This record gives sequence, structure tokens and C-alpha cells, in this order.
Amino acid sequence: MVNGLHQQYDAYTDEDFEVWKFLFERQLPTLKQVAAQEYLIGLDNIKFTPNEIPNIIETNKLLAQQTGWELVVVPGIIKEPDFFNLLSQKKFPATTWLRKKKSLDYLPEPDMFHDVFGHVPLLTHYHFTEFFQAIGNLGVKHLQNETIVAMLGRLYWFTVEFGLIKTNDITRIFGAGIISSFSETTFSLSKKPTHLPYNVELIMNRNYENDHIQDTYYVINSFEQLYHSINDIEDVISKIL
Repeated sequence: MVNGLHQQYDAYTDEDFEVWKFLFERQLPTLKQVAAQEYLIGLDNIKFTPNEIPNIIETNKLLAQQTGWELVVVPGIIKEPDFFNLLSQKKFPATTWLRKKKSLDYLPEPDMFHDVFGHVPLLTHYHFTEFFQAIGNLGVKHLQNETIVAMLGRLYWFTVEFGLIKTNDITRIFGAGIISSFSETTFSLSKKPTHLPYNVELIMNRNYENDHIQDTYYVINSFEQLYHSINDIEDVISKIL
């Protein structure tokens, strides 16, 4: 745990449970149609339900059995050194607070629905988590190089947060930022944004904005492709060292 934080499950209010249930039930029907199968399988394996806010202790037991990852409770967005260090140890920082009913569709920073519902199901997938940990390892290795840290942040943004995947000629979503967003789930797959094939060097040199829906998404062919792109990521980094 970071700073000794842990989930205060007994402190959740009726509104918290209602918000979780509403967001879960609003997203799931659409996700069954447009989310990556790997995400949906993970959602089932991790045993999330609309009627119960996930218990971090129980979730960690399931993750430990499947990929060895675990959630670490944090108050909000953490500093890059802590973030990369946690990822390198197969630990994902997650908040445990939930948005209020008056703020269902916009938040200045991620809440538990994004961090847990959006991210955790894919933490059960081997190739995805190996890629995820590699980002952490590279971040730790190059923490003193602001340029490389920024490049890794872009890679994280356009894959883990806002990535798309194309299987059997059908484009689906897997990035947690899309998975947890009611409006972006539909928008990301429409003809309005630009869809580009996954390209490590292009992504690592492309800036992004985090205060509005994305206008460009990158599409992987498989999570194995993400995993095998680790060498390409290291090659891009080597060019600026």
C-alpha cells in the first residue's frame, strides 16, 4: 500500500452503491457488443457485479491467481516515479472513491469506476500485463530522462487508456479511458475520429490532450502485438540516448 492507504469499504454510502450500479448497468450492454473479448472474459473472471462495489482484498486474491498482479490503493493521480515503480512490481494504483450522481459523465481525475472497472479486467491477461509491466520497467530505468518519460506516457495514453483492437476485421475497444466512458465508447468506434494502425515510434512522438474526447485512436491487431512491441519501444528510446 502507498502511504498505508486501504479501502474503507464500510464507509461507502447508499449513493456510492447506486452510482456503481448505474454506471455498471449503463456500460455493460454496450461493452458486450463493442469491447475486446479479452476484456469481457477478464470482467467475468474478476467477478465484478453491478450490485457490489469491488472489494480490493478479494479482487487481489483473484488477480494473484491469474497473473500475479495486485491493486494498491492511492488517493488519486500519483507522481510518475511512484507510478512506474508500482507497475514494475506488478502493482496497479487504484482509487477507491466514486463520483457523485451530479457528476456521472465528467471528472477532473479518475475515480474507482475508471481505475477498477476500466483497468482491472485486463490485468487478468498475460500479454497485456507483460506489456504493462515493461512500461513500468522502462519508466524506472529512464526516470531521470524527461523526454523518455514523456514518450512512455504517450504510449500508455494511446494504448492502456485509449487503445482499440481489431480482430476478425472488427474494431473493438480495450483502453480503460474508453471502457469507462459512456460517450467515448460509441464515439471512438464511429467514423468521426481518425483510426491509425499501432505504430510505436509514431505514438511515442505524438502529443495528446486529456481534457476532451480523443480525435485519434491507434488500433492494435492483438495483445500479442503489444507484447512483442517491447523491443520496438526500446529501439525508439535508444535513438535519443
